Amino acid sequence: MRRLLFLNGIKAFEAAARTGSFAAAGAELNVSAAAVSRMVHLLEERLGVALFERKANRLATTAAGRAYQSGLTPIFDALASLTAQVTAPSSVRVLTIGVGPTFAMKWLIPRLADFRKSEPDIDVRITTGGVAVPFGEDWSCGIKLGDGEWPGLIAEPLFAADLLPVCAPRLAGALKRPTDLKGPTLRIRPTIGRHGSRPPARPASPPAGRNSSFTARRCRPPSTASASPWASAPISTTTSRPAGWSRHLR
Repeated sequence: MRRLLFLNGIKAFEAAARTGSFAAAGAELNVSAAAVSRMVHLLEERLGVALFERKANRLATTAAGRAYQSGLTPIFDALASLTAQVTAPSSVRVLTIGVGPTFAMKWLIPRLADFRKSEPDIDVRITTGGVAVPFGEDWSCGIKLGDGEWPGLIAEPLFAADLLPVCAPRLAGALKRPTDLKGPTLRIRPTIGRHGSRPPARPASPPAGRNSSFTARRCRPPSTASASPWASAPISTTTSRPAGWSRHLR
């Protein structure tokens, strides 16, 4: 027998953890921020576990909260996708793609407009996927980074994942040749692929939250070459990784 605790509270928590605030979660759920906070508090009391660290200027999930949200979001995505499929007209063809959020935002979503122009009768739906997420029963296919050796799945290579050196803008002037990279401590961010787009050189300000999931390893500021999304790319040299981006399906 299933033991489901306080579904309204679970919805409120997942939305708040995903959006990063009670206000944004309230706007999504059509309730007030105070109502979201109250439902999350009741959920925490029923679970006996703190899900958020409530600080003065921000809302941060605890370790338990991060684990809970990472499992809940794919479940809600799958539920929404399943509901849409059940209620969709039978004449509509549905393509459900499981993909990580960074790849979806940086590569897939910007290309959907052109796809819809060429295939207007196909309804494309994107659900949470990526390396750590198992293949969903409702997926048409998935896209992830790896060697393509995934038991039970057929992998079709799309393109390579190239490595590109980037650094803080203040260090860019001293880096002219690949040999200049021997000095700074590096962390590497692969580009989406040869057919993808590199990040903008210098956005006005760094985005809020954690660094891109493409960051391979952290470095020690401030005397390091950095792979943060607002960095410059002073050297055009790239190199391919053994793993690449592949479409996978059953």
